[in-house]
Amino acid sequence: MKAKYLSLLFAGILLASACQNAKNNQSSTDATDADSTVFHATVDNKDVLLYKIGNEKVQVGITNFGARIVSLVVDDKNGQDVDVMLGYDTADEFIKNTNNFYGAVVGRYGNRIGKATFTLNGTTYQLEKNDGENSLHGGTNGVYNKVWDVKTVSQDAITLEYVSADGEAGYPGNVTMQVTYKVNKDGGLEIEYSGQTDKETVLNLTSHGYFNLNGEGDTTILDHELWIDADKLTEVDSKLIPTGKSLAVAGTPFDFTKPKLIGADIDKKSTQLTYGLGYDHNFELNKKEGFAEVASLYAPKTGIEMKIFTTEPGLQFYSGNFMKDADPKGKGGKAYPYRAALCLETQHFPDAPNHENFASTTLRPGEKYSTKTEYRFSVRK
Repeated sequence: MKAKYLSLLFAGILLASACQNAKNNQSSTDATDADSTVFHATVDNKDVLLYKIGNEKVQVGITNFGARIVSLVVDDKNGQDVDVMLGYDTADEFIKNTNNFYGAVVGRYGNRIGKATFTLNGTTYQLEKNDGENSLHGGTNGVYNKVWDVKTVSQDAITLEYVSADGEAGYPGNVTMQVTYKVNKDGGLEIEYSGQTDKETVLNLTSHGYFNLNGEGDTTILDHELWIDADKLTEVDSKLIPTGKSLAVAGTPFDFTKPKLIGADIDKKSTQLTYGLGYDHNFELNKKEGFAEVASLYAPKTGIEMKIFTTEPGLQFYSGNFMKDADPKGKGGKAYPYRAALCLETQHFPDAPNHENFASTTLRPGEKYSTKTEYRFSVRK
């Protein structure tokens, strides 16, 4: 990976120009990736550009459209570069295909809100319905569908900001949110979220990255080994909306308290699995507080291991149940078929505003929303 790392020195010069042009809302072709492929479009008269951060262990491509992760390159057991993040080659493709949320920051409320409504201080708020009668990942006007402003960028970090206006997608309050991506010496990609509001609201941001540790374009994640430090999961109904109850994972296909292959139990009969044709559930993490390791993913084929650390109480494991061959082709024209990737989204629980027994997602004026997650990569010896 050292050759690619050296290219960042050149890319850094280009990024400075790109940031200034984006700030002035001017069209630019100066923002290029390491292969000099132009990544540029305009949305709402704002430039959509590609930025690179990285070190010798991990390199990340970020676009300000939805604060998305475009690429995530790490070494495999043979020292070869592997991009483990699904996505597209151009800005236009991301803009045209937002419904799969590839690599995006989703919100204002990541995951689902039942019947697209919640009540706060006696006022009921109607959200956008984009998942049947429910709201998913903030609705059609979610922050994944917006151009964020790049506040700072360096060789190893980038901070993006978006101001969501009062009433946007039905949510109350003017909310200023930031996400910072930073690579560290341990092979980790740190993601820090922050937010402030001028009116009581709810906020639940997460990254919707689609991973395949065999490399994006590989056709399955069933050969990946997964561990999740969670003795319980959140029960859902047939529309994947929480009932408010928790279920013990012991003795069920959801038991990942010891590492096991994802494909081992995914097709076993289970009421909960039937709803989503696989895993699409919130695992209630055993950790009580603070920043801790909560899960790991390992691909024997490449030897790549990804550990997940977070401050959040929940982890949504989605096994690519709704991916299909007919979906738009990804990078290099590769197909991303059924179960060709998975998501491991750190979060507060889905539909929490409608369940008093769930950890609160309410944000009030004068408070600061702050969470942190890290995806740390290495080669298992």
